This record gives sequence, structure tokens and C-alpha cells, in this order.
Amino acid sequence: MNVVEFTNVSKKYGKSNAVSKLSFTLAENKITGLIGRNGAGKTTLLKMMAGYVKPSSGNITVFSKDPFDNLQVSANRIFIDHQMSFSPLLTLKELLITAGRFYANWDSELAWRLFDYFSLNPDQNHAQLSKGMKSTFNMIIGLAAHCPLTIFDEPTSGMDAAVRKDFYRALLKDYLNHPRTIILSSHLVSEIEDLLEDILLINDGEKYLHLSVEELREYAVGVSGNASAIKELAQQHSLIHQKDMGSGRMYAVMKTEGAAKQALDQTRKLGLELTPVAVDDLCMHVTSKSQGGIDSVFN
Repeated sequence: MNVVEFTNVSKKYGKSNAVSKLSFTLAENKITGLIGRNGAGKTTLLKMMAGYVKPSSGNITVFSKDPFDNLQVSANRIFIDHQMSFSPLLTLKELLITAGRFYANWDSELAWRLFDYFSLNPDQNHAQLSKGMKSTFNMIIGLAAHCPLTIFDEPTSGMDAAVRKDFYRALLKDYLNHPRTIILSSHLVSEIEDLLEDILLINDGEKYLHLSVEELREYAVGVSGNASAIKELAQQHSLIHQKDMGSGRMYAVMKTEGAAKQALDQTRKLGLELTPVAVDDLCMHVTSKSQGGIDSVFN
């Protein structure tokens, strides 16, 4: 069953396209990473999914319904981001109690255990918290709600490394106990890679890739060695990234598809070295405006 379906969805703000002709589906009980550079359209996509923003064209369904201003969809999804705000008239304790009245699957025991673990003060209000502590409290709400569709948009903003690791661990353990559809948007791909089953990569408002993490790890290969041999090889295969390493040597990232994969496996005969490409590096390379990255500025 698909929880989310986007069909040819576009969103314009004035003359600018924030999202353009996006089509994808999200199945139930999977954790999907939404990856893209700043300005790629990630937050616009998520806000349309959550029902906060209406698309300019195309069709969106969440639980087989149009999510925009839909109370049934709202009751079964939660949207967590670093811009969340709560009434200053309510303490953190009162906010947790209120959340328990709204979300049908609210896990009060988990919420209070996490609250105590992160040493939050029940008598404070949300506005008094530091940026990192606000994100921590928001994360507690997102996890404890146990919504069938849980959306985290850059949820670790302001958190230090130790708290981020605790969040990822808590997310995974709670997901295993209570499977649901989770979409996690983050710039820190290397930190969340092991959590993810799928990655949806968007660039300039368009879908670039939607693959399982395993497929993405095999999507490309790094090739290093003699620059002339690599340039010759690049004429036969899809080149994603290249970097001059000096002394007549080069590093390149090339796609591995079908016959190309078999051909690249033979490059060792040319004295070239093949290496895996980290998922976060691959996402950076394929969305770069130049195959040479920042080095191209200095050529």
C-alpha cells in the first residue's frame, strides 16, 4: 500500500518553480531519506505532503485523500521542523499532555522517558528553550505521536553531535517497535544513511533519483589512476564527477549500469583502481553544477 503519491506535482511562487513535475510514491512502513541541497525544494515538497501548501498543478494523495486542509489526514500525520512554535501560555509538561489528547496513538510513557533522559524542565515553556533543546522537544513530540505518516524536516537543527546520535538511535528503536512511514529530510546524509531504506534525491525542484540505499551504493563507482586512461574511459561511460589529482593522475566517478558495470570491472587491466563511492559524496556529486566541483572555479 502506498501512503503518499505525487503525480506530476509542481509548485510555483510567482515566476519561480519551487517544485517541478514531481512523481513518486512512498510505501507504508518504510524510512525514506529526502536529500537535496539548500533551495532544492525539500521543504516545499514536505509542506505539500503535510497539507499545509496546495500544489500549483498535479495531484497529491496521502492515505488516498487530498491532504490539503484535510482533518483526517492531519490526525494521522505529524510534521516536525525547527520552526515549530507552541503557545507560550503552556509549559512543556502541559504541551505533552495536550499532545496526548490529540494524537490517537500517543505513547505517553515514551514521551516522558525521553523528556527525562534529555533533562528537560517541565515548568519551562517552548520559547525559553535554546535552539537545540527546542529541536529535542520537537523530536519527542514526533516520536511519541506514533503517527502513520511521520515527517521530520531537518529535525536535528541546533543539536550537538551526541544528541543527534541519541535521536537517530531512538528513532530506529521506536520504528522497529512501531513501524510506520517516516520521511526524514537532512543535509547530514552520512549520519542517517544506516537508518534509511530508500533515498529520494531532488535537485532544483525535480526528482533526480528514488532508489533503495543498496541500489544507490551500487549506482556509481570511483575510478582513480592515469588521467589519460580515465579520460578515454569517460568517453564510453556516464561521467558524474572528475578531479585532477596532479602528477598525471585523476579521480572520477562514473555510473555503473548494465554493460558499463562489466566494462568498468575490466579497468584494473589498465592499472586503474576502483573504489566505492559514499552515499553522501554521490548525492553531492550528482547535484553539483560542475563535474569538477569547487576545483573548476580555480582552473
